[in-house]
Amino acid sequence: MSSLETYFDKAIEAGASDIHLVAGEYPMIRVEGVLTNIAEKELTETIVTTLVNELLSADERKEFEEIKDADVSYAHGDVRFRVNVHSQDGKVGVAARLIPKEIPTPDQLRFESVLRGATDLLDGLVLVVGPTGHGKSTTIASLIEEINKSRKAHIITIEDPIEFVFEDKESLIEQREIGIDTPSFASALKHILRQDPDVIVVGEMRDPETIATVLTAAETGHLVFSTLHTSSAAEAIERIVDVFDGAKQKQVLIQLAAVLRIVVSQQLIPTVNGKRVVAREILINTPAVSNLIRENNISQIGSILQTNAKEGMISMGRAVEALEKEGLIDEAMAKKRTEKQRKA
Repeated sequence: MSSLETYFDKAIEAGASDIHLVAGEYPMIRVEGVLTNIAEKELTETIVTTLVNELLSADERKEFEEIKDADVSYAHGDVRFRVNVHSQDGKVGVAARLIPKEIPTPDQLRFESVLRGATDLLDGLVLVVGPTGHGKSTTIASLIEEINKSRKAHIITIEDPIEFVFEDKESLIEQREIGIDTPSFASALKHILRQDPDVIVVGEMRDPETIATVLTAAETGHLVFSTLHTSSAAEAIERIVDVFDGAKQKQVLIQLAAVLRIVVSQQLIPTVNGKRVVAREILINTPAVSNLIRENNISQIGSILQTNAKEGMISMGRAVEALEKEGLIDEAMAKKRTEKQRKA
């Protein structure tokens, strides 16, 4: 057994979500949001370089040497890892996230009824946003698996790297990985539109070209799921719009107002028993919201979230309050998260 496999085994046994292996530091794992040391000695640069050589192919090592970053997927037994190799302070580091063996169900992820309904959509854009490591990919995977189990659809995912691996049930699923199957999200999207998809998953909307093509796909009869790293639904909309300017921004506002269906902003919060539970803000693109987007009055979306609970919308404040009432989080944590959201 290699030393790399030893660290992965320790992480799996501990139920960790992440592993951090950095030259000059102790090896660490993250369990329920808390970092824990798993060795008595610091990692040497030689050890970490050896681990990196186990992880990366020759082409991937060349990429890392050029740009000092490489994203790969790695299988250890029946467990998959999403791995980032990077340089920090002139030293090599590895950050690996464990991908659960089974795709969690909507019940396990505590999906709200309006979120469950996203699987019935036939077109438009569904966004899942939030900080890194707060379950965005898992939420989308669960939604895709529900579609896979319930209807005949051609589903194509574009990921960097591939995380959850789907098995065809009712649907036909193709998974494409950046750097292996396609050079970029934007390039893959251009070709995917010629491949008769019903559902498209875009791992992340990183650049103007990808965003523009996602909007085009959503307005031409495809259901598109994607993610952004933002702290709220309104901020996600602002992020998309602010990428463009002038006449192009006006066009994007019109497109987004028409194709957006749901924005889910989620965060994982520490519970009273040392685990984590998800809190979700949910924005539905009602006619009122659509009009605000079209007119670029996005700052008013927060007030819509506060006053439209009957339509299935949920503000982050209400989501956190509900978790406190359930006894899942304590009053101090609820107050901390609510204040943090107000400052965001």
